Amino acid sequence: MRHGVKGRKLSRTSAHRKNTMQSLAMALIKEHRITTTLAKAKELRGFVEPLITRAKEDTHHNRRQVFSSLQNKEAVTTLFTEVGPKCKDRPGGYTRVIKAGFRKGDGAEIAVIELVDYNDIKPEGSSTASSGKKRTRRAGKSNTPTSSEPVKAKEEKKEEVKAEEVEADVEETDESSADVESAEDTDSEESSEEEKK
Repeated sequence: MRHGVKGRKLSRTSAHRKNTMQSLAMALIKEHRITTTLAKAKELRGFVEPLITRAKEDTHHNRRQVFSSLQNKEAVTTLFTEVGPKCKDRPGGYTRVIKAGFRKGDGAEIAVIELVDYNDIKPEGSSTASSGKKRTRRAGKSNTPTSSEPVKAKEEKKEEVKAEEVEADVEETDESSADVESAEDTDSEESSEEEKK
């Protein structure tokens, strides 16, 4: 039984695991988004999020605590000057792990881990963010009918197509009636010639 067994060993010794987490954390702080295996990404969350929490308050003590974990001055500076202030209002959950399929070589499950506040891609259903108005489910439809415009356009196109089909049918019937009339004329001429004979 695995009572209270915490963390992943990642097939590494303790020192190797610590160095791996430091490297991944420095890359995440610098790039704001990295791709790694799913297990490393999930383990990295528990390593880097407490550091970001400390970076929200820029004190000498917090800088020393973060430096003891990262062992990199540039990463600490970036964390306290850029990432910490940006995450100031967020009460936790600074990172997001997104599954990204499987690695081609060994089939390992790949994930993208990113800092939430640096995500430039807006969710698909965020129409309220672009319009600037708050919408509720009970508010009903807005005064400007956005959904009916495409429907009207489709109906107009259908009417145009029908009108074109009707015109084409009329032209065909005109041609066929002209053919019938010319055929009748030739028949009547032939019959009149036979009668004369």
